[in-house]
Amino acid sequence: MEFIKEEIEDTSDPEPSRIKHEDAEQQTDPMEMTQQGEKLHEVKKDCDFTTQETKAKKLHTCFQCGKSLQNERNLNVHMRIHTGEKPYTCNQCGKSFTSSSRLTIHLRVHSGEKPFNCDQCGKSFSRLDNCKLHQKTHTGVRDHVCLACGKSFKTTSELKRHQRIHTGEKPHHCTQCEKSFTYLPDLKNHLLRHSGEKPYNCDQCGKDFISPAHLKQHMKVHSDEKPHVCSLCGKSFSRMNNLKQHQNTHNEVRDHVCSDCGKGFTTTSHLKRHQRTHTGERPHKCSFCDKSFTRSAHLKTHQQLHTEEKQYRCTQCEKSFRHFSSLHTHMKKCCK
Repeated sequence: MEFIKEEIEDTSDPEPSRIKHEDAEQQTDPMEMTQQGEKLHEVKKDCDFTTQETKAKKLHTCFQCGKSLQNERNLNVHMRIHTGEKPYTCNQCGKSFTSSSRLTIHLRVHSGEKPFNCDQCGKSFSRLDNCKLHQKTHTGVRDHVCLACGKSFKTTSELKRHQRIHTGEKPHHCTQCEKSFTYLPDLKNHLLRHSGEKPYNCDQCGKDFISPAHLKQHMKVHSDEKPHVCSLCGKSFSRMNNLKQHQNTHNEVRDHVCSDCGKGFTTTSHLKRHQRTHTGERPHKCSFCDKSFTRSAHLKTHQQLHTEEKQYRCTQCEKSFRHFSSLHTHMKKCCK
């Protein structure tokens, strides 16, 4: 029994215990742990940089103005600034907006909700930005200054719009042609030309216009207001461009020359109309018959024969006429 016991004791090896102890020492070595921590930190920094770089690559950029957005949804909403699209419509007044959040803010107008109050006069507003803008009327603060000319503005957006005068920037591009515009309202008016829509109507003669500015200019015809006076002969005009064309008759400036016959014209539009006599082009086609015309005014007059429309109405006696010139002649007699 003793022999067997000794043999067993002799065959027991203390090495495994020593190895385990050495392994434990290696795992808890402070110097090595510090070095490993530094390496992991460096790897994490590289990883963070790569992640940031990847995020930057994922930014969605507007091809019209270069602005970058975080996701495709924000880009789609932003693009509506350039296209003029307003898919969110108020069911109470018909006004449209580019985003649902803007529509939500607008709806406060109908519900009477005005949670933002001016601390100077107590006037309340449905939007915080409008309240802040109003408060500047009390202080006279115009703290957004143009570095190019020194002119100051109340808001950042007003300053940015103004600065385009100096930079020549035209960020609003027409999706149907190559034209671009400095201001969004100008683009919206231009898009109406493509659609043919003329939503602004003259209540005196029934003529339609694409913008309030065009309608306002037209109304001078009815008021006989002619503020633009020729300095050479004293003749007055309701529109500045008509005065400029008239002044060319004094100067005999006919610098728009037909390449086919050499005839000169005072404006580009007059030259284009003339050139149709050489090309035979008749771009204005009747939707009722096969006739076509060189000028839109001739087409409009012709189509009234099909519709029997008399769109020019006298405001005094309600008599109607097919031609504005006939109405104008009638009103001279009727209004006396």
